Amino acid sequence: MRYRICLTLLLLVLVPAGAWTQQAADGVEPETGGAGTPDGSARVLEAQGRKADGRPVQARDWMIAVAHPLAAEAGADVLAAGGTAADAMVAAQAVLGLVEPQSSGLGGGAFLVRWDAATGEMTTLDGRETAPLAATPRLFHDSRGQPLGFFEAVVGGRSVGVPGTPALLQAAHVRWGRAEWPALLAPAIRLAEEGFRVSPRLAALVERDAARLARFPETRDYFLPGGTPLAAGHTLRNPEYAETLRRMAEDGAGAIYSGAIARDIVATVRNAPGNPGLLSETDLALYAVKERAPVCAAYRGHRVCGMGPPSSGALTVGQILGMLDRYDLSGMGPDSALAWRLLGDASRLAFADRARYMADSDFVPVPVKGLVEPDYLGRRARLLQGTQALDAVSAGKPAFDHALNRADNAAMERPSTSHISIVDTYGNALSMTTTIENAFGSRLMVRGFLLNNELTDFSFRSHRDGVPVANRVEPGKRPRSSMAPTIVMRDGAPVLVVGSPGGSRIIGYVAKTIIAHLDWGMDVQQAVALPHLVNRFGTFDIEAGTRAEDLAAPLEALGFDIRLRGLNSGLHAISVGPVLRGGADPRREGIALGK
Repeated sequence: MRYRICLTLLLLVLVPAGAWTQQAADGVEPETGGAGTPDGSARVLEAQGRKADGRPVQARDWMIAVAHPLAAEAGADVLAAGGTAADAMVAAQAVLGLVEPQSSGLGGGAFLVRWDAATGEMTTLDGRETAPLAATPRLFHDSRGQPLGFFEAVVGGRSVGVPGTPALLQAAHVRWGRAEWPALLAPAIRLAEEGFRVSPRLAALVERDAARLARFPETRDYFLPGGTPLAAGHTLRNPEYAETLRRMAEDGAGAIYSGAIARDIVATVRNAPGNPGLLSETDLALYAVKERAPVCAAYRGHRVCGMGPPSSGALTVGQILGMLDRYDLSGMGPDSALAWRLLGDASRLAFADRARYMADSDFVPVPVKGLVEPDYLGRRARLLQGTQALDAVSAGKPAFDHALNRADNAAMERPSTSHISIVDTYGNALSMTTTIENAFGSRLMVRGFLLNNELTDFSFRSHRDGVPVANRVEPGKRPRSSMAPTIVMRDGAPVLVVGSPGGSRIIGYVAKTIIAHLDWGMDVQQAVALPHLVNRFGTFDIEAGTRAEDLAAPLEALGFDIRLRGLNSGLHAISVGPVLRGGADPRREGIALGK
């Protein structure tokens, strides 16, 4: 029988937010990237310490791994009070939109993958943003008909799609929630009113983007008060965000899609100085979350399941793993250049298919089954049999009952975004990746939250040499994404819940983590912390300042171009068994909490 957790009970167990410190108790150093820890919360300090030491958090009842300690605490309190994974996700996302506004929030979109312990069913929900009905193929062209530069398109109203996150939160809660809806928004409301300490990560991102943030008065006044970028440790309050959440608590997600808030969103987008957009109140009113069929691929006796189109995440991760299933990565080990050669070239082949075939399947036929069909992946895997890097790659020809005459797409997808992994006390597993696309999205702020720039995930060109691009702009269409919320199954039950931010590199981050866990026997904390080597289009990006640099020369000798650079993922993973183990990416400020 469904039951309700009263608002009073939930508020009693919430841990007050405290000040951020640069060094935790017992000599635990702050995590990579300068994240802070809330004083007075022993469980957060313990989680930070375990992450710093490279150990997973362990639990038997429930677990949450999320991108900010305050969001983790909000979700953990819900789980501890008997809430479901969907309940905890709502609470955590509401807090993320406040404390990590550059990455996700009410003005963005999300993909959710959920496994139901009672029924054994896997469900995926598409909360991706949609293009305005007034959009045309020339949306991102200049007056001469040439594609705009990326930031020319991003900053302002032109790039803003209809937000999907509010509707997704409510859809998940209606289907799978037990707690009262207002109670789930209460922690974020309290933090918005009382204030939270700005983390060094947020402060650094604000300083880096100050010139763009300063273009719009409401955004400037919030992130650059008095003309000065927010400083780490500053107590930041957001009463407008609190009021928006109160409206949602009273009226549901509909408060965002009609009425005064919707009118403000439309006015802000259409009146953006220098770069107005096309969004209308009708676009907002028509928005709907869509349930999609999950995409699953076989790997080492497991089923790797995630979100299908308009996400390219599950298909591309599934293709990479499906090709590699024929090779003994376990015998090679994580320090083998040959193993990374296979992974790099498999990724290049999968990205070639992604560029040609993957887009919103409501608008463009996508050969979903053909792309992960074992015989097709076997043919693609045979291309990896040599000992050197592939000279060139091109899209394959998967089985399909439609024409496959598509041009390759070169849409950019910048690294930002956030991820939440949860297993609740009922055994349900949830993986959700959530975003406003580029850091700080369109830089437009309304009612205390930032609006997305997701439309720049479309191809800026609709055709190449007269051949249509699958991921072109169309009215009401959802742009292709690389977000890859994933649940790995074995014998009909989940064994790993994982996902990451990182733009189009998300695919490589998630594939690497699954391989590290399943092939190389790493626990989830070791797997998410493993240095990154990512190859999408030919150049091997190698994470600078890590032991992965030792592989640069051997991979170069195998024929790859090499680039050393920062690779700032935000992986959050939970391994599922008699003991739950949670891992949080040391490159960001997130943690895992459990009981």
